[in-house]
Amino acid sequence: MTTPTLSRTREDRVLAGVVGGIARRFGSNPTVVRALFVVVSVVSAAFPGLFVYLLLWVLMPEGEG
Repeated sequence: MTTPTLSRTREDRVLAGVVGGIARRFGSNPTVVRALFVVVSVVSAAFPGLFVYLLLWVLMPEGEG
């Protein structure tokens, strides 16, 4: 069994598929990863969530499926 590469997903996307792709890569539930991303972004001033998301949107390739 091969490990999925880090890429944006087409199937499980809300906006650009960034968090869905991260969840798929690490074998996690996308909803849980999204919730953690939002909580960490809101609670921590040191983690600029919107900037990180936009950067990943640009840098991560779009996956096949």
